[in-house]
Amino acid sequence: MKPASVHDHRERARSRLPRILFDYIDGAAMTETTLRHNVSDMEDLCLRQRVLRNVGTPDTSLSLFGQDWAMPVAMAPIGLAGYYARRGETQAARAAKAACIPFTLSTVSLCDLEETTKAAGVPPWFQLYVLRDRGYLDALLQKARDLGCPVLMLTVDMPVAGRRWRDPRNGLGAAGTAAALKRAVDVLRHPEWLWDVQVHGGPHIFGNLVAAQPDAKNLSDFWTWLGNNFDPTVTWDDIEWIRARWPGTLLIKGILEPDDARSAIKAGVDGIIVSNHGGRQLDGARSTISALPRVAEAVAGAKPVLLDGGIRNGADVLRALSLGAQACLIGRAWAWALGGGGQAGVSSMLETLRQELIVSMQLTACTRLSDAGRHLIDA
Repeated sequence: MKPASVHDHRERARSRLPRILFDYIDGAAMTETTLRHNVSDMEDLCLRQRVLRNVGTPDTSLSLFGQDWAMPVAMAPIGLAGYYARRGETQAARAAKAACIPFTLSTVSLCDLEETTKAAGVPPWFQLYVLRDRGYLDALLQKARDLGCPVLMLTVDMPVAGRRWRDPRNGLGAAGTAAALKRAVDVLRHPEWLWDVQVHGGPHIFGNLVAAQPDAKNLSDFWTWLGNNFDPTVTWDDIEWIRARWPGTLLIKGILEPDDARSAIKAGVDGIIVSNHGGRQLDGARSTISALPRVAEAVAGAKPVLLDGGIRNGADVLRALSLGAQACLIGRAWAWALGGGGQAGVSSMLETLRQELIVSMQLTACTRLSDAGRHLIDA
């Protein structure tokens, strides 16, 4: 049966993926309170339904950061996406291009910048962490510039990795015979995935990190290098270092507080992404939809504000626009769709999201994205 919602894509992914992979993307930090609030706080916002208005031709398109979008949704960076389907980042990038929305490639993707660009026919947005190895960062930024990546998305909410309880329970990254056996049993219970991805979907390495770790023999070696390179000493001065090497559009992802938003504007970024890393970093942090109005007010229209986290349907997109976002990022939604159905699954999910947005706009008498505002929220 064809999935009718993002939730349906999640259930398909749950049945197809090994648990270690499903829980990696589905889970969050510690008790997962922030993850739940990202969704529940969104659901608690009541939209105001209006009647007897001419709503025959709603327009979901927009232009942002020099690109034309079919709807105010971009695909967020997702690590390890190449494990959810065969060469998964390339499949997702092709679906995004077909839907006329941006796709963001994670630093820790299996498919590298060149492979993803070649597969989709257009360079992706690129996500970057500020890591200790600045020589590697410099070379990676040069590669992204040379390929013509239109946007750099700098993730700043990960000076250290959050504690995610599901991963060690499943043996992710653990050494030893017991952990390896646990992973092997998990994989063998999912023969379709095993054949499609594990057998035919290689190489299973972080493609963008090969230059930094040319002697790495497996994914564990890359994880070790990455863990040693997260930099807890990063400050706003490091944004200047990035800005000096990236003349194009620079977005900063991981902002929840108004003061940080104002500091980002002073640092010269071109857009703010309100994000708590999908609840995967600080458990107990504010939900992104509750943080959005304060950040949007602090920015005061100086730069576009995007919302990341908690988007599960088209009505959620309209809620975010009504509280000050110009567009939204989706992460788990496309990862679930990819894990359950590959490129076709992602395309199906994106079209469902667009149709839900259209209906939500019509039922609130909002026929243009610029019409969205706080008046649509019943508060």
